[in-house]
Amino acid sequence: MNLLVISRHDGLVERLRMAFEGAGHRILHAADPLVALAQDAWGEAQVLLVDTEGDPMDGYRLCRLLRGEARVLFRNLPIFLILDHAPTDQDQQALHDSDGDGFIRAGHTIQQLLSHLGPVMAGGVSREEGQRVPILALGLHAGLVQRARDLLQHYFMEVHSPPARNATEAQQVLKAPVLLLGLSAGGVEGALKLLAQLREQNRLPYTILVGQVRDEAAQRKLLLAGISDWVPLPLPAPRLLHACKRAIEWMYARRIQNEYESAIHDLRERRGMLEIEAAALRNEVLTDPLTELLNRRAFDQNLEHAVRQWERHRRAFVLLLGDVDHFKLINDRFGHPVGDEVLRQMAANIRSALRKSDLAFRIGGEEFAVLLTETSLKAGAEVAEKLRRRIDQEPVVLPGGQTIFPTMSFGVGGPGPQNPLALLALVDKALYQAKRLGRNRVVVSDGGESPPRPVSGGS
Repeated sequence: MNLLVISRHDGLVERLRMAFEGAGHRILHAADPLVALAQDAWGEAQVLLVDTEGDPMDGYRLCRLLRGEARVLFRNLPIFLILDHAPTDQDQQALHDSDGDGFIRAGHTIQQLLSHLGPVMAGGVSREEGQRVPILALGLHAGLVQRARDLLQHYFMEVHSPPARNATEAQQVLKAPVLLLGLSAGGVEGALKLLAQLREQNRLPYTILVGQVRDEAAQRKLLLAGISDWVPLPLPAPRLLHACKRAIEWMYARRIQNEYESAIHDLRERRGMLEIEAAALRNEVLTDPLTELLNRRAFDQNLEHAVRQWERHRRAFVLLLGDVDHFKLINDRFGHPVGDEVLRQMAANIRSALRKSDLAFRIGGEEFAVLLTETSLKAGAEVAEKLRRRIDQEPVVLPGGQTIFPTMSFGVGGPGPQNPLALLALVDKALYQAKRLGRNRVVVSDGGESPPRPVSGGS
């Protein structure tokens, strides 16, 4: 806002600049009313401070002249009188007679100036790149529209008054944040109809009702329809300015809220995308691309976790290690693409035979592992035998019509006093024993010093 100070108190002017110019306001200074008139300083001022004493014109007389001006600007301009002493009863009466708005002491500190004038300075609407805030006026007589226009234009608000029948089209173009709604177009029912039309088009702004509604039922209907504030007739300037100020504050608050909600929405979308990307990366890091089973890294993590759960809570599990028999011969005879297809089909057989809680891994070229949760060693051996039989009984048929009969040997073991590496070594020893005994077998390690024992199989 622009604050015009007509005063010989240079110290006060300096303190006003220190108090308000940092917040974006502008302090204009003239030594006396005649200088202000010569400089044509009135047109840009939204607040006026003037010395009570002056020659040839004091502040009271200037205030009376401005209040008697034909222009609405000067009739409603906030005017404060500057005193160098505490106001007396005589001063208060003179203020009342001149229709001034209050006193400011010439010796006020910066904090006192902020306290006295801060609310007034905050009440203006700042000019943004020369644009005015559009105000939509509907259902008001021409005289009221002109009065509101004369008053608000000085505060960078422009009143538009289209015919009521064109309200939605006008609001679609204006996007006015404030609506001054009168009752001349059909009374309460007409106002309700206009509000309903604007709401249907999602064009309802902050609505100020201009007029008097005495019936409580009608008041309730208007409030429910979207009325946010009331200004009685005959349209008092301070009330209208205050209502429009609150409307502009609401507009900025809603804009900030919308921007905040939009930012939150964008962050949520971004978080969702990042979670998807993270899941994809996690899947890529922990999955074998050929068989789509979990890989060696995932196996090491899950085996360590299973051992910890056994140590802390005695949650039983069984580890199976499987190795495709004579896989090198398959690659040498049929080629690596056929070998890859054999691995894919064997992985599919393993996966389809397990529970959802069990985990299957490809931990090497033709080596597989299975972790069976909440399973006894005997039950784990039975699962390994089931897997061995399924693989043995389902040969791989090549596109050229050739048939391959791959088999797999298994080692089985459960937790004991061993750490993950020791357990893995024991089960691998059982797998080696199955290979040594002729392949296509299941051998179980009991976790002790006794050698692994074969439980089934045969070439």
